[in-house]
Amino acid sequence: MGTKFTPKDAEKISQLLVAEKTTFEKDHHRLKITNIEEKRILVLEIYPEIDLGKTRGMLVVVYTGNSHLQLHNCTGYVVSEELGEVTFVAESDKRLSGLVVERGASCSMYASINRDLISSDFTKLGVEVMLSGVAMSLAEDILQSGDEDQG
Repeated sequence: MGTKFTPKDAEKISQLLVAEKTTFEKDHHRLKITNIEEKRILVLEIYPEIDLGKTRGMLVVVYTGNSHLQLHNCTGYVVSEELGEVTFVAESDKRLSGLVVERGASCSMYASINRDLISSDFTKLGVEVMLSGVAMSLAEDILQSGDEDQG
């Protein structure tokens, strides 16, 4: 991410995801997203800068009733009002990983995807591969420009 993740970023994400509760706890933002109809609760924690072994970086963590997901070295995020989701992205060499958090208190994780997949002709891919390419293609603008197109 070109600039530091700020409280303004956390508020933007909180509003998009219609978080039930948003707090800042010492070194991270914590958002609780609830979907009463489908009986789902998701907690999203965003650590703007934390020790990740020998380096420092941004960490995004998702807790649900039956999962615990982490995206280390997050380099940016994209909000989609239309889809009601936030896609957090981590880049390394020619690979991408992404964590998609949805307004309905659900999430998806895509790991170690070939970067060129997101600009592929999706009609030539199997459904299993196509889904990750389409989901991560939302982040294409911030990856190519190096800017944070956050909204």
